[in-house]
Amino acid sequence: MIDAASLLAVLPELVLTIGGLVLLMIAAYAGDKVTPVINWLAVATLAVAGWTLCTSMAHGPDAFDGLYRADAFSTYAKALIYIAAAASIILAQRYFQLAGGHRAEYPILILFAAVGMGMMVSAGDMLTLYVGLEMNSLAAYVLASFMKQDERSSEAGLKYFVLGSLASGMLLYGISLLYGFSGTTSFTGIAVALEDGMSNGMLFGLVFVLSGLAFKISAVPFHMWTPDVYEGAPTPVTAFFASAPKVAALGLTIRVAIEALGPAGMAWQQIVIFVALASILLGAVAAIGQTNIKRLLAYSSINNIGFALVGLAAGTPAGVAATMSYLAIYTVMTIGSFVCVLQMRDADGQPIETIASLSGLSQTRKGLAACFAIFMFSLAGIPPLFGFWAKFLVFDAAVASGLTGLAVFGIAASVIGAFYYLKIIKTIYFDEPTTEYARGTSLIETGIMTVCAAIIVLGYLLNPVLDTASAAAAAALF
Repeated sequence: MIDAASLLAVLPELVLTIGGLVLLMIAAYAGDKVTPVINWLAVATLAVAGWTLCTSMAHGPDAFDGLYRADAFSTYAKALIYIAAAASIILAQRYFQLAGGHRAEYPILILFAAVGMGMMVSAGDMLTLYVGLEMNSLAAYVLASFMKQDERSSEAGLKYFVLGSLASGMLLYGISLLYGFSGTTSFTGIAVALEDGMSNGMLFGLVFVLSGLAFKISAVPFHMWTPDVYEGAPTPVTAFFASAPKVAALGLTIRVAIEALGPAGMAWQQIVIFVALASILLGAVAAIGQTNIKRLLAYSSINNIGFALVGLAAGTPAGVAATMSYLAIYTVMTIGSFVCVLQMRDADGQPIETIASLSGLSQTRKGLAACFAIFMFSLAGIPPLFGFWAKFLVFDAAVASGLTGLAVFGIAASVIGAFYYLKIIKTIYFDEPTTEYARGTSLIETGIMTVCAAIIVLGYLLNPVLDTASAAAAAALF
């Protein structure tokens, strides 16, 4: 039933939808010459949507007869999504101006993707889940192939579309099995049905649903699209893929696992443990031989998703809170890392993506080299940087729930993963200079990079706020 309370609960999505449609009409009539204005209006729309989150939660937690949830968990996830989406829009301006193809549709697609991601983390029903996920995916396919004149971008978009369609089919098949054997698509209804025992049909449905979601978070063995899409897509789009959709997909996975599949915890916990172990190991090993910085960061994202899943595998409020904290810290590290990649340009202003080109960077661009080192050390989990705290939280939650073996394996794999992060730092600080990078001229990029680096270095000061917010988000699911 549509009532005033339900409409107020979905206020962030309404703001983004109306804002996106208005900007689309402006772009249609005014053309690409107003793209810079549309970029900032899109960022303002995301800011307004973020401001309405508290209003939305005040009228929750359930809206539209349980199809949509406006609780602390969705509010936390949406805040991260909107921040990452806004950063992706801001970072794209200079990139597309230099590379050509600066189109007004880019920020609008980001807004519509944010609508889908918001529905994903607020889903209380399998139908809401699927609609939100597809809305995000349709925008993402276009964004991946946004540089039409670039063959790699077109290839990335096609690969993402084909493999994404396959994963979507698997997810939909799993949803149909759960509906067929439980008689409902509601998360609450599925949980009630599972409490009476899990049939083989429901088990197969559970496996297919988790497989489809594993593709969206690029977890092993459904990670195959990630390196190619990350390398081929425009760098600001890659930054977007590595941050906001990851938060949305993992948030959705957590909500499905806890709320819908909670009574079948022993079944999905085994799957999550396997996926976490495989993602940590493959992400650590496969990145070692990479020569392209974006491909390396793709395997790094697979590796980090494995660590985040360690918290979910615990299946406890502390484990979910640890995963949410991990996502917040990971988002900052990822955005900062990709800003550094955007700064990798030769003397003519052309983008460079090879790791070898970073040789001797510390002698020519000391500030960029320092930020690169901070983000790489943090991704590796080296104390005292904030990335260490993220890993500590998920390992602590795993040990507390009796998964000591999983925590030990994760810690050991962290050592393997640290090799390729340290290799980049070694290239930057100890190799002889080869390529002369252009001087950084973008105050916006420099500012975002500096803020992210400061958060990673001084992030422990934010722990009281982060811990409280993560605990409240986790508590909303239990």
